Amino acid sequence: MSHRSDPVLEPDPVLDAPFGAEPEPDALIQAAMRWHFSPETGSPFWLRTAETFDFDPRRDVRTFADLARFPNVVPNGVGWLSVAPSGPHVFGEFVGRQARQRGSARFTVDLDPRWVRKVLADGRPEEAERYAEHVIDQAGRILETQDIGVLVTTPPLLERLARRDDLVKLVNEHVRVITWGGAHMDADTRSILRDEVFPEIQIYGVYGSTMVLGAAHERLGLTADDPCVFDPYSPYISFEVVDPQTRRPVGYGERGQVIMHHISRNALLPNNLERDLATRIEPPPGQMGDSVADVGPVAVFDDEPLIEGVY
Repeated sequence: MSHRSDPVLEPDPVLDAPFGAEPEPDALIQAAMRWHFSPETGSPFWLRTAETFDFDPRRDVRTFADLARFPNVVPNGVGWLSVAPSGPHVFGEFVGRQARQRGSARFTVDLDPRWVRKVLADGRPEEAERYAEHVIDQAGRILETQDIGVLVTTPPLLERLARRDDLVKLVNEHVRVITWGGAHMDADTRSILRDEVFPEIQIYGVYGSTMVLGAAHERLGLTADDPCVFDPYSPYISFEVVDPQTRRPVGYGERGQVIMHHISRNALLPNNLERDLATRIEPPPGQMGDSVADVGPVAVFDDEPLIEGVY
């Protein structure tokens, strides 16, 4: 009896080349086109988007020059709306730099996550609700009056925005990319937002920590059935998933607490036990440490109940 191989699991000699190896540019582009536009391995976003092209990426995109045929997925020149903390959080600074690098204006709705956590801890959830609505109202005014192509926010605020039909309509009409981070998003919510609420928008997550001066982006090429996997910026930022009692690594596919490290010329921040639980995922070839998926908060950290709030 023959067994069909799974193209998702089979390593690609170009895309999965060892760390430090530099593939031939045209070979890399052609391998990427096969991966991202194959029905077996392509993401829902790219497979849907390919239906609007007047070319076949797998057939027609062969060289670096051919990349010019693609529309600009992360657009230059359009506005970026960040509904997230600014200083002292590094999150806001990263968003600002990305917008400036693309010649874009960044619009901000700042928020105070510490205040939200405080009122929740004090048993005043209605005050936290009013504050969150106030934040979304401000975001709505910007969406109504500005050309916003990129929306950056946290999962709790994105979920709240998704309850407002008028704002969902605005986002679907204008926004091309949604980036979420700063809090946790469960698999069901991610699926609903991606497939039902914002089906034509590229949605991807980032996961990181101020303590390691950076973040990991959601792995490209995930299918609708895959968990949300984050690969760190190895070797400078690396993750481990460990048993919180023994600090020993858990098995792949098992849950544990996340430890993060930052190792670079600029900073040495090793062995930071985070307030997160995650599933340990086997890393791509050449990556130092683990990849993580299905990140969620611990219930208690440093003997204090963990309250997530809006960030």
